[in-house]
Amino acid sequence: MIACTCDVCRSSDPRDKRTRTSVLVEAEGSKLLIDAGPDLRQQMLREGVTDLDAVLLTHEHMDHLAGLDDTRAFSFVHEPPRDIPIYASRATLEAVQRIYSYAFNASRYPGVPRFSLHPVGNEPFTISGVEIRPVEVMHLHMPVLGFRIGGLTYLTDAKTIAPAEKQKMLGSKVLVVNALRKKEHISHFNLEEALALIEELAPDRAYLTHISHLMGAHATVRLPANVALAYDGLKVEL
Repeated sequence: MIACTCDVCRSSDPRDKRTRTSVLVEAEGSKLLIDAGPDLRQQMLREGVTDLDAVLLTHEHMDHLAGLDDTRAFSFVHEPPRDIPIYASRATLEAVQRIYSYAFNASRYPGVPRFSLHPVGNEPFTISGVEIRPVEVMHLHMPVLGFRIGGLTYLTDAKTIAPAEKQKMLGSKVLVVNALRKKEHISHFNLEEALALIEELAPDRAYLTHISHLMGAHATVRLPANVALAYDGLKVEL
């Protein structure tokens, strides 16, 4: 956190260097990015990503879409340049058009990002043969999309989940879910709530993401055997 001098923010453990949350899913030869936060450039350079097939957005908050401009690099590695498909709710896509209006002008400045927008609802859809199953959660009063891709379910910014949406996640081999901190929060799961969801859904493995410094240092958080804190650069194979 900017201007914070707590033990977590000053930690030398690389697992405590927490950039904003996103994930790159590789399936059936495709690379799908879920969310594009302000740290996307740093993350893509760190992981050596050289191409991208599509972006899935969970919702319109800036910590999840402020890095979209940097996806322009993946348009211009192709000749001719190609649009980057973005899949999200209509409300989120409207925010993308508003925030990145320069990318949608009739006369676009050379080199601006190139997007094609694809609204999705709560029904399954496919990208390059990969089935995506949206899971709707509530971020206080804001609907947020989680995504199930094969045995992986990815949720972020969840506070409440309807029973019908939980049914979509049953049988997941890996569940990734937000757990902001130990103390109660108005719009995010805290640690206790995230662990309760994991126990209810019983995935083989679970990882906690969207972690703030208020969770404490990585090495100090005690969790059940099948649960771990996610960290930057973590790779999970299914």
